[in-house]
Amino acid sequence: MSSFASTSQNRKNYLRTLGVWWIVYGVVSLIEAILLFVFSGTATVMFGALLQRVPNPFVLMSDFHILYGAGILLTVVCGLAGIGAGLALSAGSGSGRSLALVAGFLALWHIPLGLTLGVYTLIVLLPSNAGERYIPMREAA
Repeated sequence: MSSFASTSQNRKNYLRTLGVWWIVYGVVSLIEAILLFVFSGTATVMFGALLQRVPNPFVLMSDFHILYGAGILLTVVCGLAGIGAGLALSAGSGSGRSLALVAGFLALWHIPLGLTLGVYTLIVLLPSNAGERYIPMREAA
């Protein structure tokens, strides 16, 4: 086997592995968003219990609901972006690198899996010459 063939096979496996991890992250994020929605009543009661001695608890409770809803929405967006990036990377699509960079940036707030995967993806795919390296990887897939 020539060295070029083994390099292209390694690149193909690299993209497929990274794509699988993004799909796993996306599914975990969507499950998390569902659980956050289901247990929103419990979260409201728990936060409300902290507001017993606050002068104006209703404003803080409104802010809590806004931030909680935004957190659920962000989790859904991260999950969908992760699944999209994973499918594109696994298929060797031309938009795989761009989708993975967007998903990597969005996932940085999501500790520990999103942060780890996001930082790794940004380090590997963000450098200026990564686009040149990505095209042969995509063609190998």
